Amino acid sequence: MTHTTREKAKLLVRVRRIRGQVDALERALESEQGCTAVLQQIAAVRGAINGLMAEVVEDHIQTHLAGDSAQRSDEQRQAAEDLIDVVRTYFK
Repeated sequence: MTHTTREKAKLLVRVRRIRGQVDALERALESEQGCTAVLQQIAAVRGAINGLMAEVVEDHIQTHLAGDSAQRSDEQRQAAEDLIDVVRTYFK
């Protein structure tokens, strides 16, 4: 997966941020914080994971499905962008 290697630093920053959010969720549960605080932490973790997934899927589409941007037709370019829009919407 060359695209994950190319974006490795950016992806690792996201993963480390997610790890921090999971740690905060664990602390909230350990300290018996209220349901609202726990649910907010869960939502934050879910959002961060979905953002990471959307980024990797988008790059996958651009790299493996849409192919070399110089050789893409307008129709292929538009189809790739439409698919990426759907992925972004799905993972929100």
